[in-house]
Amino acid sequence: MPRSEPPNSPDTDSPAKTGQGQGVSYVEAGEGDAGQRIDNFLSRILKDVPRSLIYRILRTGEVRVNGKRAKPETRLAEGDRIRLPPLQRKTEEQRAAERAAPSRSLREFVDSAIIHEDRDLIVVNKPAGVAVHGGSGLSAGVIEALRATHPELKELELVHRLDRDTSGVLMIAKRRAVLRELHALLRERDMEKRYLALVVGRWPFGAKTIDLPLKTNLKQGGERVVRVHADGQQAITTFKPIQHFGKLATLLDISLGTGRTHQIRVHAAHAGHPIAGDEKYGDRERDAKLKPFGLQRMFLHAQSLTFERKGAKPFTVSAPPPPDWQAVIDKLKQGLK
Repeated sequence: MPRSEPPNSPDTDSPAKTGQGQGVSYVEAGEGDAGQRIDNFLSRILKDVPRSLIYRILRTGEVRVNGKRAKPETRLAEGDRIRLPPLQRKTEEQRAAERAAPSRSLREFVDSAIIHEDRDLIVVNKPAGVAVHGGSGLSAGVIEALRATHPELKELELVHRLDRDTSGVLMIAKRRAVLRELHALLRERDMEKRYLALVVGRWPFGAKTIDLPLKTNLKQGGERVVRVHADGQQAITTFKPIQHFGKLATLLDISLGTGRTHQIRVHAAHAGHPIAGDEKYGDRERDAKLKPFGLQRMFLHAQSLTFERKGAKPFTVSAPPPPDWQAVIDKLKQGLK
C-alpha cells in the first residue's frame, strides 16, 4: 500500500492516511509486480482513484520510479520505488453511489426505447430482460435509468410494473398528480391493458375468460410464487386465439380485467397452456420443442394501454413486439407449410 511522506522528511516511510488531500506517498513493487506496466499497477492498487486521474498524473510526470519520470508503458522491476503525488480519493459515499448508479449503456438503451413523451408521461417499449426498477440483486432498472438521464424531472414514478422478462408498454408519470390520477383509473379498472402471448400447445377453448382468485407470497423453494387459491384476490383474464401453430403453440390476444402479480402467467398455466419460455410457471418439455424455432425467453408482450383522462380524448399507446419475437413467429409459420 502507498506510504505517506510528511513535510520536510522526503524519505520517511510513515503509513499513508486515507481520504482526500493526503501528501506525497511511496510504494514498492513486489516480486509479483515485475514486468507489469505502471498504469495497470496503479489502477490495481489505487482502486479508489479514477483511472482518468491516474493517466493525468502519469502524463504530467508526477509519478516517478526510482526518481525518474514514469510513462504509462513503463514496466516495473521488483524493488522499484514509486513516488505518487497527493491524490483526490473517492469517499465511501461516492463509491456506493457509483455502484448503485445505472450504467451508461443501460441509460442509452432505455432512452432509445421511449415511444411516447408529453408533459405528463413517458412511455417505454420495455425490452425483455430489463427490470423496471432495481432490487433482487440488480442495482438499477428502467426507472433509475430515466431518473439519471432526466435529472430535471424530480417526480418520475412508475405507473405500473412489468415482469423483468415481459416486454412492451411501460408507463412512467412525470408528476405525482398525474400518478395519482392514473392509479385511480387502474383501481377503477378504467384502463384497458392488452397483451400478446405465445403459449405452448394448441389452445382448445376459443375465446375464454378465466375468473379465478390468485394468492401471492406462497413459497416454493424459497421463491415467491403465485397460485390459484380460494383465499386469494379476484383475478380476471380473457384469452382470444389469434393463430394456431399446429400442436406446438398458439398466439393469443389477452385483456386484463384486474392487474394481479403474474396474473396472465398463472391463469395460462392453470388452463394447461403456460406462456412459452416461462421458467417459473412453464412446461420445460413443451418449451424444448420450440427451441428449434428460436425460443430463448418468455414470450409475453404488453401490447397496448388505453384510457381516458379527465377532459381529454381517449389515449392509446401501442408497442410493437421486439424483432426476436417476430423471428420466432415467422419460423413457426414456415413450419406450418
